[in-house]
Amino acid sequence: MINDQGGGLLIYLNQEGRGIGLANKIRAYSLQDQGFDTVEANHRLGFEDDERNFQLAASILKEMRIFTVKLITNNPSKISTMGKFDIDVAERIPLHVGQNKNNLRYLETKAKKSGHLM
Repeated sequence: MINDQGGGLLIYLNQEGRGIGLANKIRAYSLQDQGFDTVEANHRLGFEDDERNFQLAASILKEMRIFTVKLITNNPSKISTMGKFDIDVAERIPLHVGQNKNNLRYLETKAKKSGHLM
């Protein structure tokens, strides 16, 4: 997708499991197997819907003197965080994820409860 835009930058933030860590993400999967959705599972473990902090990404962009971006995301909090830290999101490029019977409930939960775009 980055290549389709003529190039760009990929910033990887080590925030596994929406910021709750890999061990807790595995615990959340266990709760999901019991019928809780992804947001409910995080709450039952004492976490917010999404514990990630995207301020570091904005800081990296600023350090590189990049103040306007096209952002590949379905997550509205990434867009709002960039704005809070003076990074202009000139365009949001949707991330198209293949929907199937195995992930549809998960994707719908993210859309309904966390405002993600599908």
